[in-house]
Amino acid sequence: MTSAVTEPFGPLDPFVHPALFYRDEQEYLDVTMPFVRDGLAAGEPVAVAVPGKNLALIRDALGDAAGAVKLMDMREAGRNPGRIIPGVLRAFADAQPSGRRVRIIGEPIWAGRSDTEYPACVQHEALINAAFRGRTATILCPYDVERLPEHVLADAYATHPTVIPSGSRAEQSSDAYAPWAVVDRYNEPLPPVPDALTFPFDSDSLAPARHVAVGEAARLGLTGVKLDDLALATAELTTNSVVHGGGSGVLRMWTEDGYVVCEVRDEGRLADILAGRRPVPRDQRGGRGILLVNLIADLVRVHRSDGGTTVRCWFAR
Repeated sequence: MTSAVTEPFGPLDPFVHPALFYRDEQEYLDVTMPFVRDGLAAGEPVAVAVPGKNLALIRDALGDAAGAVKLMDMREAGRNPGRIIPGVLRAFADAQPSGRRVRIIGEPIWAGRSDTEYPACVQHEALINAAFRGRTATILCPYDVERLPEHVLADAYATHPTVIPSGSRAEQSSDAYAPWAVVDRYNEPLPPVPDALTFPFDSDSLAPARHVAVGEAARLGLTGVKLDDLALATAELTTNSVVHGGGSGVLRMWTEDGYVVCEVRDEGRLADILAGRRPVPRDQRGGRGILLVNLIADLVRVHRSDGGTTVRCWFAR
């Protein structure tokens, strides 16, 4: 899987991306409510995508004004962190009139996110800065300092150019801001699974690879829409490998913590770090493979190296 090398990070203006550190519900509301109400008063489109409990907190605090805000439960809309930029943030921002500032509260990291999910979460927070560079938007990202581990809070300083400390309502610059370093640091090799089904494929065996994937997923307990989604993801990833990744690849499948996992590895170099995380123009041919997988899978992890690309996706049974 290859793409042109890009340099996505640079000056963010007029994009604003602060992290909010909060200790309790009151600190949460002390910042989020003025953020939402000031946006509504200015005629700016406002969206809130946060976990269900905090979503209910904001909805109740807004009262009658809640109808003017797009409210989304991030546990559903952003279950897969790779889906959040194209399917939540950009989907909302791109639907607004050109040039109008949009305000979004996005809380993609909460206590209970697994160690498997977290690298995709923190890379997402770093890549927001690239995906929205130069756009007229403000995205406020809350972090629960009482329940999240210290390394998560440290990463928040690295992925946000400004922060709002606990107990404050004022932004201050983050001296640790280094989103490109975060993307590289969490580009972790995905550990091999010794007992996984393994099926090498090339251009002559794409159809058999898909049949093998569907049959194995069904044997492992995947049914209905999830089975259809896995079939589609497998078709997209194996085709990408043949077309862009050197003409061949290896399909692997196994179960893990209640998920059926599908992995495709090839020798292509995926240089574009926003691949699969940006919407594709309707008139563009191709370029939707990893994006589509992000939109339908419960989790997607990608490892890039000069020796190849591995895409691993999880589907809940």
